[in-house]
Amino acid sequence: MSFTLAKTERLAAILAQTPVIPVLTFDDAKSGVAASKALRDGGLTVLEVTLRTPQALEALHAVVQEVEGVTVGAGTVLEPEHVEKAVRAGASFLISPGSSPRLIAAGSEAPVPFMPGVSSVTEAMKLWEKGATFAKFFPAGPAGGPEYLKALVAPLPSVHFVPTGGVTLANAPSYLKLKNVVAVGGSWVAPQELIERGDWAGIEALAREAAALKAR
Repeated sequence: MSFTLAKTERLAAILAQTPVIPVLTFDDAKSGVAASKALRDGGLTVLEVTLRTPQALEALHAVVQEVEGVTVGAGTVLEPEHVEKAVRAGASFLISPGSSPRLIAAGSEAPVPFMPGVSSVTEAMKLWEKGATFAKFFPAGPAGGPEYLKALVAPLPSVHFVPTGGVTLANAPSYLKLKNVVAVGGSWVAPQELIERGDWAGIEALAREAAALKAR
């Protein structure tokens, strides 16, 4: 039960593609495909489809099949069953908000890269001991924000983070300038109200702003 170098390198390559990973919640496949195309056209090509709705896996599969030029992962992966179903749906990577023992065991053995979540130094160290050098930092704002992550650079130089939770266009640069942040996750680039209205041009414009941000 460990994180292999091959999958770590694959995850590193995925995260290097973008400064911002949209955190997406879809109620149906059709809107998922349309929103994903808008995000891609705005310059964001790595997407996290959260498993928060009954239609999430269907939407994820539809995006994988119908939207060219994007790398699609499954987010809010909470249990081993989610790992299996997300992989079957076509997810290229998996993200969890936390790191329970059962989930770590399943995720580390999955055929695609798995990025667990942490909110403390102890959790990050436990993952590092298992070979994980990338982790979601969640909920980023309540857990301490950029200052907290900055303090981890010296003691944990080989662990890199994707802060998510409370990240916005305004504060994303404060995270992205840090040595141990490779990208940020955020729902602001595809807010539910725009998805529900079918405002794909609005989502594309938000994606274009986010894609202009740069990681250090």
